[in-house]
Amino acid sequence: MATNDYESGLNLLEELTTNAQQIQDQLLGEMLRENAGTEYLRRFLHGQTDKQLFKKNVPIVAYEDLKPYIDRIASGEASSDILLAAPITGFFRRQGISLPSLCGKPKLIPVISETDNFTAMFGNLFRSVMKNCGCGCVTVLVVFIVVMNIIDDIVFFFAVSDSLSSGHYSVTLPLFESFAKGMHMGDIDKAGKRMELMFTKPELETPSGLKASAASTRVYNASSFRAILPKLYTSPFETIVCRDTRQSIDRITDSGCRNAASLILKPNPELADLIENICSFNSWDGIIRKLWPKTKYIGAVCTGSMMQYTAELEFYCGGLPLVSGFYGCSEGALGINLDPLCKPSDVLYTFLPIEVYYEFIPIKDECVMESRNQVEFSGVSHKESIEASSNGEDTEPVELVNVKPGQCYELLVTSSSGLYRYRVGDVVMVTGFYNNTPQFRFVGRQNVALAVDWEKTSEADLLKAVTEAKTLLDPIGFILTEFTSYSDTSSTPGHYVILWELKPKEGNDCNEVDPKVMEECCSRIEDSLHFTYRLYRKENIIAALEIRVVKQGTFEALMDYFVSQGASLSQYKTPICLKSEEALEILDSRVIAKFFSPTTPI
Repeated sequence: MATNDYESGLNLLEELTTNAQQIQDQLLGEMLRENAGTEYLRRFLHGQTDKQLFKKNVPIVAYEDLKPYIDRIASGEASSDILLAAPITGFFRRQGISLPSLCGKPKLIPVISETDNFTAMFGNLFRSVMKNCGCGCVTVLVVFIVVMNIIDDIVFFFAVSDSLSSGHYSVTLPLFESFAKGMHMGDIDKAGKRMELMFTKPELETPSGLKASAASTRVYNASSFRAILPKLYTSPFETIVCRDTRQSIDRITDSGCRNAASLILKPNPELADLIENICSFNSWDGIIRKLWPKTKYIGAVCTGSMMQYTAELEFYCGGLPLVSGFYGCSEGALGINLDPLCKPSDVLYTFLPIEVYYEFIPIKDECVMESRNQVEFSGVSHKESIEASSNGEDTEPVELVNVKPGQCYELLVTSSSGLYRYRVGDVVMVTGFYNNTPQFRFVGRQNVALAVDWEKTSEADLLKAVTEAKTLLDPIGFILTEFTSYSDTSSTPGHYVILWELKPKEGNDCNEVDPKVMEECCSRIEDSLHFTYRLYRKENIIAALEIRVVKQGTFEALMDYFVSQGASLSQYKTPICLKSEEALEILDSRVIAKFFSPTTPI
């Protein structure tokens, strides 16, 4: 990035965050002027474009409310102004595996030509931020890894050069060594390459003729991506868009992939021996830095349900920064991390006011509060929160610049792609402001929670409790690799079931866990949960919490199930709370041990 581009990017960030209110008002005005005549908005605005009328008359909606309109567009109905006036160029397919109401069913989000422009702008802004941190993208070597339960628990996307740079081949161990012994990448850009996990799903053509695809697939199929591919990556285009995603984590048999790779691969026994020597160490602590010594940082999602993987990532990366750069979804690119080299536990995002119009619904029941290093429950009971609401506290949606630090909110967006006062489903906590724009911490998904009675245990509540409990595994030589949960109400009273997949640490030859330690883990989780849960346990409204240990490979089978139902492999996240009966059957059929909390929580 040229110096003037870098400086202009930082200047734009200052302008956006300083003039947030003005930009938001202008953005909403433009969207209403353009779309007030659409079938959907005519019902509420009658052709008017006043902001206050918009807030008074246009309802707050979820996807199910807009689905009939989107389905009409996808089916090819002749009317061109059902939801928006601008031409629709396609749809994003967003899989709803974490949402009980949409489990396994994709949502279709309309896409217009401006969407790609906003995505590119966010990328340019983030590169300016990284360059400002001393990680300029011209010289940086970026490595992305994901910890998964697929052959020795880690998958590497890699292509090796004489200088141990990176590229984009995917193999699993023990295939890693056999691949490296015979092949290596030829000459590559000496400035360094990126190594990313890239999967594409087949694009589906709707009856209207418009394509529906995952957001990442749309990016990879764009001509602009093909133009920059040789500059950023060493892998051929064919390996990225291969229809069989399993080719990326197994031996490559697809003829297109093999033919494209054969044009740039050649033997290098000396390099292969070096890689084999590095991989033969008893411990893989810091192996990323040993294999790719020029690596600058690891790009990964470090918030929400993905927080559980940060410890393992830190083990493999040997002190490299874990960078969680963006906050975005199919509904829009929303936030950017202005301090990308911070600790994963400190990740904050700054809302950018340029693509969507934001509103925020204050969360008035049990709100998760996050301190610098951990998640803490606010201590406000459900009864107390109801009383607070009845005392006249404001529960109406507020604008971007009017949110309050320390408060949790459910996020609403209005976008140029036909979403009006739309519930994204995310809960965020405002931590402060950068200029006049709020910064926030991602808390979890709304309505993704455990509940037996009137209590509600959020993803963040549960993640914090499990994080506390898993520290008890270290002295007995075990690691928690994956977990999920569900509410078992098949008997009265119901109880929480936490499913854990464990593996022995290096040097631990014992495969059986100590029952007393596991019971203590159950108690530790209960002690770490919120006030209402602990109260209900003491009153026997909720029965003792249960941990079920599943055999290794179970969560890989769970991932395979969701991928078979249409989930994108590149966007898959293990749900922290499950309600799918089919998914629960997969887990319960692989349970090898059960443990219950022996005492009521403190």
